[in-house]
This record gives sequence, C-alpha cells and structure tokens, in this order.
Amino acid sequence: MTIGILAVQGAFIEHERMLESLGVSCRQLRQKSDLSGLDGVVLPGGESTVQNKLLRELDMLDPLRDMIKGGLPVLATCAGLILLAEHISNDPAVCLGTMPVTVRRNAYGRQTGSFMKEAPFEGVGDVNMIFIRAPYIEEAGKGVQVLARVDGRISAARFGSQLGISFHPELGGDTRIHQYFLQMVKGRKQN
Repeated sequence: MTIGILAVQGAFIEHERMLESLGVSCRQLRQKSDLSGLDGVVLPGGESTVQNKLLRELDMLDPLRDMIKGGLPVLATCAGLILLAEHISNDPAVCLGTMPVTVRRNAYGRQTGSFMKEAPFEGVGDVNMIFIRAPYIEEAGKGVQVLARVDGRISAARFGSQLGISFHPELGGDTRIHQYFLQMVKGRKQN
C-alpha cells in the first residue's frame, strides 16, 4: 500500500510519520509525476490558498481531482478539507471541489483561537480533536455522512472515499483516524 501525501506546503511530515508508524509506505507529492501508483492520498493542514496556487502551478490540480472523483481514497485535514469542498462560504475560490459540502474557512478565528476538544467520532470513539485556525462544515450535501460534531458544528464528514476533517489528527498520538482512513483504502483495494 502506498499513500501519497501532498507535500507542497503544510503539516505533511506529521501525517507521514503517523502513517509510517502504522507500517504504511508513503510518498511525498511534490510534482505531477508523483501522482502515479497511489492507493490513497492525504491533503494536510496548512495554508489552503497557497496549496491551491501550487497545485495549479505544478499542473497537479486536474489529475488529482480526476483521481479523487475516480474513487481514490483521500484523508483531508483542515486546509485539505477546504481544498475538497464544493463551496466555501467566506471565499469565492474553490480548488478541487469534489466533496458536496460548504465549508467556512478560519471559522474559529486566528491562531490564538486554537483549542482542543474531546468528542465522539463515528466508527472510532471519543477523539481528542486539535483545532488550529480550523474550518468547519456549514452544510453537508446529499450523500455526505456526518461523522463528528463539536459544539453543534460538523467537524468530520465522509462522502464515498473522501474523508474531510476540520481538525488535526496527525498532531496527537492517537492513530485511530489514520487507521479508519487505511480501512477505507483497503476496502477500495478489495473491490
């Protein structure tokens, strides 16, 4: 199993370390040729505007969008969720637009508004969620399964093989969300 991790900007190394601790082979995605032969992909937290710009400049945007639309499993955290969203309520720019959700960028305010909260995550159990300048999902479209809420706001959702999360599971020591994602990857490989 090979998981590609978008490595143009953001918290990609933390995802790589967590996945490698689970025995998974990872490839940093820095150019278009890195996209071949993947079983899944991680879109990390960071600056969604910068990631969007670099995906376009590196000619990775359309191939990545096609792969995700074709069913490639994706774990998108924080900025990654913004990249997946079909709509962003407080920004006209859309990147991949493959997940039928409306997301609010920087919904919890500035860096000083960062916080941690324990909440249930469907199929995983109670999870310590780390929010850093995080978005949340304002509206989930048809076929989107809500997996977690914090203070009534959607913080995790799944649409087919796309897992969008507003917090940072890669920053704690808990590997269960990454394991959940790997089960999605294994399920696709078996079909």
